[in-house]
Amino acid sequence: MRYREHKALGVRTSLLGFGCMRFPTDEQGVILEDAAVAMLHRALEAGVNYIDTAHFYQNSQNEPFVGRALEGVPRENYYLATKLPTWKVDSVADAQAIFALQQERLKSEYFDFYLLHSLDKKRWERMVELGIVEWCEQLQREGKIRRFGFSFHDDYTVFEQILRYRTWDFCQIQLNYLDTQVQAGMRGYRLAEELRVPLIIMEPVKGGALACLPEDLEAGLAAARPEWSSASWALRWVAGLPNVLTVLSGMSSMEQVEDNLATFETLEPLNGEEQTLLEHTADQLRMRRKNGCTGCEYCMPCPAGVDIPEHFRLWNRMDQCRDGALVWKPWNQTVKPEAKADHCIGCGRCEQLCPQHISIPADLARAKADLDAVPRPN
Repeated sequence: MRYREHKALGVRTSLLGFGCMRFPTDEQGVILEDAAVAMLHRALEAGVNYIDTAHFYQNSQNEPFVGRALEGVPRENYYLATKLPTWKVDSVADAQAIFALQQERLKSEYFDFYLLHSLDKKRWERMVELGIVEWCEQLQREGKIRRFGFSFHDDYTVFEQILRYRTWDFCQIQLNYLDTQVQAGMRGYRLAEELRVPLIIMEPVKGGALACLPEDLEAGLAAARPEWSSASWALRWVAGLPNVLTVLSGMSSMEQVEDNLATFETLEPLNGEEQTLLEHTADQLRMRRKNGCTGCEYCMPCPAGVDIPEHFRLWNRMDQCRDGALVWKPWNQTVKPEAKADHCIGCGRCEQLCPQHISIPADLARAKADLDAVPRPN
């Protein structure tokens, strides 16, 4: 396992971090605990020491599960990161109650990394107005938070405003070789590097989209490095950035765990030709996608019961998969009729929560029309 040491923070983190938001679940959305425990422990045994969860992940199952899964693992063997759900906080008292619950769920008196979760302009201004930043700083003085940062989903101007507001220990941004100009993007990366704020990277494989490329693009990468998976290319691109402390991967199967471990055990920086090849791959992908959904599920649950992420996952896959059955079968056999877009009530809640700022109701209607038109495979 490769590590990044940051002396000012007093940490030596694994370059691969375990993002816990995508543990495998059953049809009811309940975490498959045996499989998830095996995945997490395999990563820990291989040297992964950064564990990332959040208050509401997987319908608020994630923190309690991670707390149970880490029982018996020496606390000094890993860094634990979780987040304050900023959209649920209307007072310091609210934040205090959530923090106490997180300590209970995760069976830990302190958190190595604590984040204001999913900041945009409005949420940031609200956190300042309510005194939540000062409250977190007090928790840090008390040792309950070891390192204080934030995760971010807005444009670069807002990112710069937040990053320059105070001296942050770290921050977490979305970055991958396809989305270099989205949200904070590479401009945000360079600013953080200039201000000496180390970065945690989320969505390095864009919710799995960069692990399942169209056949022609995957073949182009395989011709250059047949031993690397498509996901490995994406992870290596991000890991090659020197101001990155940890690259989070939301792993949902043991196969993905093993592939990622292989990447970070034999990590090689991309050379010039490989960088050019990825730029070409990104250009091709930009011409083929329907919208920018990453499957983060921040929009869920939908009040009308619509399965928003599945609509967009299958819609985006239409021009990216090699077998039409991979779209037709889940759309017609797995997605329940009551979870389809014709039940959308247009309340707009999902748009307010979407980190990608997608026009969700409009795109849902387009997605359903396109998916309904997919021919049944032979």
